[in-house]
Amino acid sequence: MELWTTMGMQEILDRYRRSVLGPFWLTISLGVMVIGLGILYAGIFRQPVGDYLPYVAAGFTIWGLISGIVLDGSRCFIDGEPMIRQLPGPLSTYVFRAIWTNFMVFSHNIWVFVIAAVIFQVNPGWDVFLAIPGLLLVLFNGVWIGILLGLISARFRDVPQIIASVTQLAFFMTPIIWKPDMLSDRAFILDANPFYHLVEIIRGPLLGQAPALSQWLTVGVITILGWTVTLLFYTVYRWRIAYWV
Repeated sequence: MELWTTMGMQEILDRYRRSVLGPFWLTISLGVMVIGLGILYAGIFRQPVGDYLPYVAAGFTIWGLISGIVLDGSRCFIDGEPMIRQLPGPLSTYVFRAIWTNFMVFSHNIWVFVIAAVIFQVNPGWDVFLAIPGLLLVLFNGVWIGILLGLISARFRDVPQIIASVTQLAFFMTPIIWKPDMLSDRAFILDANPFYHLVEIIRGPLLGQAPALSQWLTVGVITILGWTVTLLFYTVYRWRIAYWV
């Protein structure tokens, strides 16, 4: 644990070396984007700003965590090439580093939502504590996502670019800047979108809305299927990663 937490912290510090505010630039950038897009799209969608802005702030914060895990996870073994070739050790270290790095960024960015919630008097009540198991489930899924995508990307170097494009498309297909009720009779699109369920089990409690049982069950199915496929691939191909990178 000490190794990948240190590696994750060092990666964040390297990104903002000689910067006065350091990683808080991410929080400032997110805050500016939430204010700008929140006010703009509140007008376009004719939503009350006091209701819409905290919704967007929570959505962007959680999406940043999930998309960061997916993108960094797909490159975790490629970026760890020097250490993988020279030092023996568990390959999961590089996955945990990617997850820890994005969790630290999330820990900074969540304050954007907290500030928006205080300003617009969002009171989630006791439901807010449901965000904790939701967050843990997202991080737990992030492990198999990093292992599986990292393994495939180590073998096929075009995969990270494909994943980046798919993730960008998924952002627009997931209710981050729009609300699920805007789809009206096309709700089936959301049911088939795993990103929606992963976002909602955290965002719902933050806004005082307990996730539906179906969302917990869907995330549970995603977790079981994801880990099953990942363990099968990892058991067979883990020994080849050092040669692929």
